[in-house]
Amino acid sequence: MLVKHGVISTLGQLTSTVITRQQFFLVRTLCGSKTHHPKLIRAMSSTSEADAESVLRTVTPSLDPKRHKGQAGKIAVIGGCREYTGAPYFAAISALKIGADLSHVFCMCPVIKSYSPELIVHPLLEESYTISQFSEEEKRKIQDKVIGEVDKWMERFDCLVIGPGLGRDPFLLECVSKIMLLAKKFNVPFVVDGDGLFLVTNSIDLVKSYPLAVLTPNVNEYKRLVQKVLNCEVDEENAGDQLRSLAKQIGGVTILRKGKSDLISNGEIVKSVSIYGSPRRCGGQGDILSGGVAVFLSWAQQLKSDPESPSESPAIVGCIAASGLLRKAASLAFTKHKRSTLTSDIIECLGESLEDICSAS
Repeated sequence: MLVKHGVISTLGQLTSTVITRQQFFLVRTLCGSKTHHPKLIRAMSSTSEADAESVLRTVTPSLDPKRHKGQAGKIAVIGGCREYTGAPYFAAISALKIGADLSHVFCMCPVIKSYSPELIVHPLLEESYTISQFSEEEKRKIQDKVIGEVDKWMERFDCLVIGPGLGRDPFLLECVSKIMLLAKKFNVPFVVDGDGLFLVTNSIDLVKSYPLAVLTPNVNEYKRLVQKVLNCEVDEENAGDQLRSLAKQIGGVTILRKGKSDLISNGEIVKSVSIYGSPRRCGGQGDILSGGVAVFLSWAQQLKSDPESPSESPAIVGCIAASGLLRKAASLAFTKHKRSTLTSDIIECLGESLEDICSAS
């Protein structure tokens, strides 16, 4: 990627030295590191920067007056324990702001209903403390009832987001495990984030070899996945190759590793998204991303039969588009609010950012 084929052999040793210096300068510019190794250059060559704006233009559907409610996407977020009610709201409302028609939240606390009348909220999940007085048989019946209620809706959904604000309550995690199995039964794609990744890391079989699964780990969640699956530590010098190995080892799931540059792989290819971005690291941006991946993945699924659709899988396309849009919205929000930028500010910039790339008119 960094050296054009044939240049070194043609121009000789002096030019080779110049080219090598240019390589290290480019690595220094892109990575911001003071120490560089040939191994890092090889790792970079195995990862290609995605044209996120082009992907966004391709995958975003036109606003056709002939379409009816629901055709632009029906998303469901599974999460929201007693302590964390903001995360599922951020994921669900972001899906709507990007362009999904309907956004559901399956959660524990009905308070999320008061956050926005735009969301369809199902406060039916339970945690251990709310059912501690019941026998094991009664607890099983409660769990079956929860799964049954989700089952009624499952076929309607284009994609699930599993994990925002989920928490780590054992009873709740067991319910969510069964919801994931239900989604696989109906071939519904799902994006796993937050404590959903805690669940998956300890039960890899929930996602293994399911090509419609997307994992969106942050630095600590990724570290735990690497340790669990690859039985080693994170290798930053070979980040792309290690990510590819991790995704392949889990059976071809798509992984979006969040960072200064987002890295995306399904075990075959590795793409990076480095455009835009913001230095403000307020909590909740990952929830925006997970909601965005769900929407764009569902749109990419609809494009599969189109001869002009992207060559990459819908999951890869969804990750590239969501990453690019979040980064642009975060950058725009930061120009307006600087240090006081909040996740809600970024959400309000999603529409403007998408319009700038892909006009609705």
